[in-house]
Amino acid sequence: MSKSKVFNVVCWAFIIVFLLISIFPFLWILITSFKPEVEIHGAGAYNIIANNPTIENYITVIFEKHIFRAIRNSFVIASLTTLYVVIVASMSAYVIARFKFKGKSILMGLILAVSMFPQMIVIGPIFNMYYQLGWLNSYFISLAYCTITLPSAVWIMVTHFKQVPLSLEEAAKLDGCSAWGILWKIIFPISAPGIFATGIITFIAAWNEYLLSCTLNITESMQSVPVRIGYLRDEYSIFWSQITAAAIVVIIPTLIIVLLFQKQIVAGIANGAVKE
Repeated sequence: MSKSKVFNVVCWAFIIVFLLISIFPFLWILITSFKPEVEIHGAGAYNIIANNPTIENYITVIFEKHIFRAIRNSFVIASLTTLYVVIVASMSAYVIARFKFKGKSILMGLILAVSMFPQMIVIGPIFNMYYQLGWLNSYFISLAYCTITLPSAVWIMVTHFKQVPLSLEEAAKLDGCSAWGILWKIIFPISAPGIFATGIITFIAAWNEYLLSCTLNITESMQSVPVRIGYLRDEYSIFWSQITAAAIVVIIPTLIIVLLFQKQIVAGIANGAVKE
């Protein structure tokens, strides 16, 4: 066997092993979701097929634990967060990418520094502000989500806007196009992959947010998915079978989004990685 064939076999073996290791946790969650609680622990804990498979876990989390209500809350909050972040980040990133002004580097450094703040530091002031405004247990939590997603969105979009040739804007100005017209008719369409990728990344980050949600939205009717899953327990035990069933139900929406728009996500990330 030639060296090239040996190399190909080794590469494919490595890829297959890597994929199996990556997929195994999700497969095990799926297997566990069909097990009764008594089979998750003890001698039969490592059985791939349950001795008494059941869908009772799914029935419980859907009809008794109201996981669909949590999915609705997370979807609304993540959508509002994404819409706000994309609009504000687009405007901010265009100004930073195209205009020359003093302190631009300092501003970018401050934006990056804000994204590095631990949430435990800012959660107290945010809670006090929401309490005073009467915004607790509401969809206004999306504004708080923006504090952790907006900085990274600005950085990503600045990179994409810099890829747009300046000559296109100059030609549009000569044709009498206004600043808003340039932004909406030239910059946004050309940078659409980057904007779309930023929106998806922001949506997933807001969907998975836990700390802000469990602090600001504490009533059961307004709990998001991560918080609702965290409450699948009682005083003395954790219902792992229900948690795995809820995880499978919750993974489906995000999995569908990623599969439907994977080309746009990859294109947006790849375009921002190339400097011309």
